[in-house]
Parts: sequence; C-alpha cells; structure tokens
Amino acid sequence: MTHLSDVLSTRQRWLIFAAICSGIFLDSQEGSIVVVILPALVNELQVDFTLVQWVVLSFTLTKTAIILSVGRLGDMVGKRPVFLAGTVAFLIGSILSGLAPNIELLLLFRVIQAIGGTFATALSMGIVTEIFPASERGKALGLFSAAVSLGGIAGPFLGGMLLEFLSWRWIFFVGFPFSIVSFFLAWRFMPGASPGGRQRFDWTGSLLLASFLLTFILFLTFGPRFGYRSTAMLGLFGVSLLALALFINTERRLKDPLLDLSIFRNAQFSLNLSMRFVGFIVIGGVYLLLPFYLTNLLQLEPVVVGLLLTTTWISFGVASPFAGTLSDRFGYRRIAGAGLILMAFGCYTVSTLSLETSICGYVLRVATLGLGMGLFQSPNNSAVMGSVPRERLGVVSGVNVIGRTLGRTSGIAALGALWASRVMAHSGPDYIGSVTEAAAVAQIAALREVSYTALAIIAVALILSAWGILEARAPLRRVQGGT
Repeated sequence: MTHLSDVLSTRQRWLIFAAICSGIFLDSQEGSIVVVILPALVNELQVDFTLVQWVVLSFTLTKTAIILSVGRLGDMVGKRPVFLAGTVAFLIGSILSGLAPNIELLLLFRVIQAIGGTFATALSMGIVTEIFPASERGKALGLFSAAVSLGGIAGPFLGGMLLEFLSWRWIFFVGFPFSIVSFFLAWRFMPGASPGGRQRFDWTGSLLLASFLLTFILFLTFGPRFGYRSTAMLGLFGVSLLALALFINTERRLKDPLLDLSIFRNAQFSLNLSMRFVGFIVIGGVYLLLPFYLTNLLQLEPVVVGLLLTTTWISFGVASPFAGTLSDRFGYRRIAGAGLILMAFGCYTVSTLSLETSICGYVLRVATLGLGMGLFQSPNNSAVMGSVPRERLGVVSGVNVIGRTLGRTSGIAALGALWASRVMAHSGPDYIGSVTEAAAVAQIAALREVSYTALAIIAVALILSAWGILEARAPLRRVQGGT
C-alpha cells in the first residue's frame, strides 16, 4: 500500500511542515501572550478578575471540548480543508478580538478564535506522522515540539513589548503574518486527497464527549476556589461521570464512532498515552508553584520572574529536536525512558530550592526538569502516533492533545491544592492568613513535599515504561522459544 510519505518529495514534506509549525507556533504563542494583557483588560474594560480570567478559560475550554471531533472530521473529509478553514477562522477571530469594544464581545470572539485554532492545530501531529516516513518521524515531531516551545517563549516577551509601546489590541493582530504564511504554504503544497468511503459523523458522541470534558475541567479549575465537596462542584463531577459513561456506551454501539475504543487495546498506544498524561501532571503542577517561589520567597522583580519562568520552555525546546533524532536512531523506548529519569532527577533538584538559592542555581535546577520533559515527549509522541492506523491519525492527534490538557489541568488542581494544604499545616492551627502570605519556611517545606510527590508520580510513569518494554519483548521471546 502506498503511503503519502512515499509520494511526497523532501522539499514538499518540509514546506508542509513549515505550514504546520507556523500554525502551532502561533497557537502556542497565543496561549502565553494573552496572560500578559489581563491586568490591562481589567483597567480598560472595567471588569473584575473573575470575569477577565475567562479570556483565557473560554479559549482553553473551547479547544478541549471540540478537538477530538475536529480530529474525526479530518479523518473523514481530509486534513487539508480542515486545516485551511481553521487558519482562516483563527485569523478572523484574532482580528475581531483585537477590535472588541467590550468584554462580552471579546469572549465571543475568543471562542471563534479557539474554534479556528483547533481546526488548524488538532490535526498537526497526524499530518506530520502522515507525511514523514517512520525513519524521520521522531526528528520531525521533535522539531514540532521545539516550535511549540518557541511560541511559549516568544509570547510573554512580545506581549510585554506590545503592551508597553502600543496597546493590548495589537497582541491579537501580531499573528496576521504567521496565519498568511501558514495558509499559503498549506494551500500550495498540502495534498488535497480525502479518505474514500461514506462515513457518518457521530454528533451524539461529540456532544457527550464535549460535555464530559467541559464539566470535568471546570470541576478541576474551580474546585480549589469553591471546595471540591461543595454542591456545585459535586454536581459538576457527577455530570462529567454521567456524560463519560453515556459516551462510552454510545461509542460501543456505533458503526462509525467518534472514537474507536478498540485503539485502547493497543498496549503501545495506551501505555504511552498514560505516560504523557502523567508527565503533564508533574509539569503543570510544579510550573504553577514556581512564580510564587520567585516572587514571594526570593522577592524578585516581575521582569526577572518572567525571564526565569522561560527556563523550562527553553530547555524543553533545546532537548526536543535532539530527542526526536535520537529516537529515530536508537528507538523511542530508550530515549523516552531516559527523559523520565531526568524528569525524576529534576523533581529532586526542585525540592532543594531554598531562600539562599541563587538565580544561577534556580536555572540549573529547573532546566533539568525541562530537559527531561523535552527528552521524553518527542519519542513518546512518535510512539503514540505510530501505533495506530493512518485512517485514525486525526482522532489520535486530538486524543494526544486532550491527554496533555487534562494532565496539565489535573496537575495544577491536585499539586496546587496539596501545596496550599501543606503550607497551612506547616503554619500551625493558629494561622489565619492566606497561603501566599505564610512564613517562608512553611512555603519552602510545602514546595519540597510537592516535589517529592511529583517524583513519586514520575516513578509511576517509569513503571509504565518498564511494563511497555516487557510487553514489547514478550512476542519476541515467544518466537524465539518456538524456534
């Protein structure tokens, strides 16, 4: 059977890859640049923090809710039309967001922007897997991860400059040239062939999955504020479980389901997806606490804090391309396993942060965590995407993104709540202030305990990795035993 990677020239592959990376760079930058303007929106649009945070949440929740449906649509009608339509919608949503006269319209336009961004990026890893042969897939996915990292690094710097010299509105206009480049390259070089055969889109499954993801992420997001045992939070959690149960039941009965649940019987797919989820629990939770350490305990200026917070992004971006290339040569299991070990060591180094830690000491400790994640993620992505049939690449690309989003959100909620509870425990029963105003010794002790917990979570991923290695060797031992 002839695959797309066999008929594309090297030049065409990399031009398509440039189109994808332009889009994913812009999407990653969008996620980090918008946070910079929230204080300006509070003042200019005369809104409170509770409402303005939905400028971020509306984008994240919309993307998470529809990403798997978009992946399925790409598998059905072809990835090129979905990618092109998404690029245009993202551009329109960005321009409208920059022109929004009030917070209500800004939130509406952010939803449009998120829908466009999802259409443009949900299929990205699927397209990369499809256009590159297996011998080059790790390298390509490593460079793809580097583009994500560069977007995360560029966002805060560019946002600060635009806010300083122009206005918050220009943050939404800055992506215009990237969108144009991405659209042109995709329109010119991306093949337009669509899958054969008639398939029905699973609207019921799509609605149920969106309901599950929305309610579960809202539960994780607002649980620390309102209390996980409050009536509202328990109600959200109950609705999410019901929606998940109905979704699974629906998918089992349909001929053309949104998500073919049989792919989870593939041990390589399920184990590597689980490790991805676990890895992002650690990254999400630990990264949440670092700004509080730098600001409250080391008492650094905001500009310095912003620079230091890019340490993880930079080290991640440096490691990712090398990890992808090495996985093509030595296999993904060894490189991903080495990445997990380095992440575990990074959790330990973070646990040694103290009031006496220098800026150089901070960078060295936190960079280890980013290097480990970069070394782990590219081979892991390659393993996940390479373990399923090509006609399911769009859906699996969406599943991969959902794993990252749920992992990061779960880490923020769980490790953030653990840190707060341990700070209060170390502060003593008579302390009545907020956790961020507690004594430095209490905050440091809580950070150390969270780091040890993160290390234990990484240990779970290492066990899964070892299990995957044993599962892969089992068929070989059976073949050797039968000869």
